[in-house]
Amino acid sequence: MEVITMKLADLIKPEKNVRIHTEQQLKEFRRSVEMFGQIRPIVVDEKNVILAGNGLYDTLVAMGKDTAEVYRYDNLTENQKKKLMIADNKIFSLGIENLDTLNSFLEELNGDLDIPGFDEEILKQMVSDASEITERLSEYGSLDDEEIRSIRENAERKDAQMQKVASEPEGYIQPEDASEAPSYPPDVADDEEPTEIRRFAICQNCGEKIWL
Repeated sequence: MEVITMKLADLIKPEKNVRIHTEQQLKEFRRSVEMFGQIRPIVVDEKNVILAGNGLYDTLVAMGKDTAEVYRYDNLTENQKKKLMIADNKIFSLGIENLDTLNSFLEELNGDLDIPGFDEEILKQMVSDASEITERLSEYGSLDDEEIRSIRENAERKDAQMQKVASEPEGYIQPEDASEAPSYPPDVADDEEPTEIRRFAICQNCGEKIWL
């Protein structure tokens, strides 16, 4: 099966789609296309009905594109087509992020945090400040029990926040001043206390992870 180039005008959206694409997702699709181009093909059947890639199709049309890269299946049964549509939308959601690697990559980007799929201001909060890391490393080995307990409690809250970043409530508003409490849409309970964002450093002497 090879990738071919087809006119978007020749592609047909299915009558039903397993995935509902939100405005925010389509916005991030557009950012991705503008930054990287089309990184995966749209999948269609022998009648050019889209089986996978409806959000990408909508994005390309909205951007005024004329063509798209396409995989075309010519021999699928109707049941196979439905299974493909279900599997394509489900399998990706079964994975989880490797938070240590994510933190490492974000630090290596050196402040260049314009990444489709994420809010840049939230990413900035994930990256540890270099001076804070240096201060913690210089203190390592001389912390008392209360300070160690405080660091561990902060680590637990930050770990929970990292898990929540990709699924913040729609309408979440990140304040300009990071010292201010973030605001949430009305459907988030007032008594829900947002957790902090995980940050850590690796001790250069022993290799142990230090939670900030």
